[in-house]
Amino acid sequence: MPQSINCRVGCPESEAPNTKTRVWSESRKMEAMPSRCLFLLFLSTCKLSPEVVAEVQESSDGPGAQEPMRLTDVQAAMEFIAAAEVAVIGFFQDSEVPAVSLIHSVVQNFQDVSFGISTASEVLAHYNITGNTISLFRLVDNKQLDLKGEDFESMDATKLSRFIESNNLRLVTEYNAITAIGLFNSMIPIHLLLIMNKASSEFEENLHRFQEAAKLFQGRIFFILVDSGVKQNEKAISFFKLKMAELPALAIYQTLDDKWDTLPITEVLVEQVQNFCDGFLKGKGLRQNHEAEEKTSKVEL
Repeated sequence: MPQSINCRVGCPESEAPNTKTRVWSESRKMEAMPSRCLFLLFLSTCKLSPEVVAEVQESSDGPGAQEPMRLTDVQAAMEFIAAAEVAVIGFFQDSEVPAVSLIHSVVQNFQDVSFGISTASEVLAHYNITGNTISLFRLVDNKQLDLKGEDFESMDATKLSRFIESNNLRLVTEYNAITAIGLFNSMIPIHLLLIMNKASSEFEENLHRFQEAAKLFQGRIFFILVDSGVKQNEKAISFFKLKMAELPALAIYQTLDDKWDTLPITEVLVEQVQNFCDGFLKGKGLRQNHEAEEKTSKVEL
């Protein structure tokens, strides 16, 4: 059964953690930064767009409109969760609670997320639900994230949308200001980035192979796509001292101690990605912070 944690609803713009880390000095010398600094770096240099944060639309009444699935027993709920990379289920003791309509109001904004509703006591008991709760289930790290208690009582459509967007992590997650929140809060400490321009003609084929490689490390390494064609991603890319001429590239990063390594590539090959990740996990070819690398350079000089 997925591990459950009580999760606060995402960070408002005014509360982005931009005071927890120093970013860049004028001399471009990077200090040893706190763990998970890559994501703090991104969050401290860009804001959540108003369109993303406040986007709450009414459900479409058209024939193709997505509707939450009614889950009447444990088997149905288990199969529903297993079939989706990300699933959101409203567990309610009463089908008339306002949160039911709340789920209906946001469902059309997330076509890649499966939505369900259950009021069956056996289903609630199976997932350790003791009160009205909205839970997000993720395949990539086998997590169950719960909105309950005060978070549930104060929830509106905007907060629910933010919660889903920030925690919508997949086998391959695209890196942006929203998903950075979920990645920052995740328990998987190693992240592998494919830094590549999505506008390139080879992108789709390379992404497919990157997704295949991600399956080999599910639960151990987060696979992340960074679009090098997006200006807001430049600081995240420069963290790894990569120049645009060196892209596409793989960059692997350990949040607990800031260890990282990079590998410029011409294309994504599953075996190449596997060897790069295995080497990092075994401690081969690791780089730590910029200061350590500078010391190495001075010795060579």
